[in-house]
Amino acid sequence: MTKLSRPLILPLLLFLTGFSLSAADESVPLPDTMTSEELAEVIREVDELYRSRSSFAQIEMAIETAHWERTLSMEAYSQGTERTLIRITYPRREAGVTTLRLGNEMWNYLPKTDKTIKIPPSMMMGSWMGSDFTNDDLVRQTSLIDDYQFEVFTPDDASASVLYVRCLPSDDLTIVWSEIHIAVDRISRLPVWQRYFDDDGSLVRTLTFSDVTRFGDRDVPATMTMTPHTEEGRQTVITYQMIDFTPDFESDLFSLRSLRTR
Repeated sequence: MTKLSRPLILPLLLFLTGFSLSAADESVPLPDTMTSEELAEVIREVDELYRSRSSFAQIEMAIETAHWERTLSMEAYSQGTERTLIRITYPRREAGVTTLRLGNEMWNYLPKTDKTIKIPPSMMMGSWMGSDFTNDDLVRQTSLIDDYQFEVFTPDDASASVLYVRCLPSDDLTIVWSEIHIAVDRISRLPVWQRYFDDDGSLVRTLTFSDVTRFGDRDVPATMTMTPHTEEGRQTVITYQMIDFTPDFESDLFSLRSLRTR
């Protein structure tokens, strides 16, 4: 069983952010036994899967419950791991609602009232736009590489084609999830699912990845389905319709002023 401690965050890993997926040798399956450095690289790829030095994506998010459904279309801009801007484009009544993330800070702009609201730390685990994704999921204040230790394990429903990694929070940190389990395809090195557990060890939600699609020079799952286990009949499906991993942005795109600019 291989464990990774927090100090293994190396400058080299930060430099390679967004480029290792295309460089990985996908013809060689991931082995059962891995060094800490090798396991760190696998987890980093999962953590940074949809990131690059800059990216632009068109996304559809479908929220389903036992009693109602709704679909949002949005545009997402990112720069590195510190800057994100998401603007809703559909439906009309919510078009223009924009979320800005700068580091660990987050703001929402509401065009109907022309107000910009800063999201306090106490609301980071709150739902984003009524979905099963939280503000923390959007901001990525919780980082797998930064905040967790890792070990390979074998669940009861294990498949020989999948590598299973248990993520445990570092001793000196207070983390929402007591454990996160990640399943990674041994050949493609792409995530299959992630399972999130609370302090009681109960499974709270499952994030499933599907529909692997080629965007530019990178293969990524185009669909992510978040299923909470606390309410029957709920799920949120995010579909990436387009991703550009090499866009150029105006210097002031990621600013409070840009929240009001379409």
